[in-house]
Amino acid sequence: MSLPLFLVPSLPSPDSRWRLDGPEGHHAANVQRLAVGESLLLSDGRGGLLLAVVAAAHKGALDLDLSAPSFVPAHDPQITVVQGIAKGDRAELAVQLMTELGVDRIVPWQAARSIARWKDAKPVEKWRATVREAVKQSRRAWLPEVTDARTTKQLALTGTVLLLHEEASVPLSTVPLAGDITLVVGPEGGIAPEELAAFPDAVPVRLGREILRTSTAGAAALAALSVRLGRW
Repeated sequence: MSLPLFLVPSLPSPDSRWRLDGPEGHHAANVQRLAVGESLLLSDGRGGLLLAVVAAAHKGALDLDLSAPSFVPAHDPQITVVQGIAKGDRAELAVQLMTELGVDRIVPWQAARSIARWKDAKPVEKWRATVREAVKQSRRAWLPEVTDARTTKQLALTGTVLLLHEEASVPLSTVPLAGDITLVVGPEGGIAPEELAAFPDAVPVRLGREILRTSTAGAAALAALSVRLGRW
């Protein structure tokens, strides 16, 4: 079984014993109940990884003996997903799956057909919390960025722009890829015609004959791209 991973603001120096406390320490000591002699991973979410062994367990904290840190390079090319804001828990499911499958950046998109309308910062903070938990679950060394929500006019799409669309004729498996990739996923109601016109450089693509939900389409596309890019 792989070692549990905990996120810290920065990796501690391996020269001395170090205490993991706060929310991560509480989870490690009180929820997972890690005991003396067990190992875990610390990550700064920016590629840094450090192996640690529990030297002492306390209520809400662990004292750790640390190994030398290592570094996991960032993905190249990077994959950004512009995710149409969806209603209820579908959005959080999309964010969770995409994080576990290797997305590098997520842009919440207030699309024309998004049923949910964000009026404050609470929803984006929920997405960011979902990303953190998915990073820990999947033992990722990189914490994907989740930007503030953007409207169609505020989107600046760069690199190879792929737009998932049910009426597209080009399979995702055949479209040429060059540089960083931006994947556009519509909300429950799909992408409006005026939004298609707003992305003149995007290549409409499809995954197959089946029509996927907004909560799963991005994850399926990421899996396909991971194979093509040699990540998997």
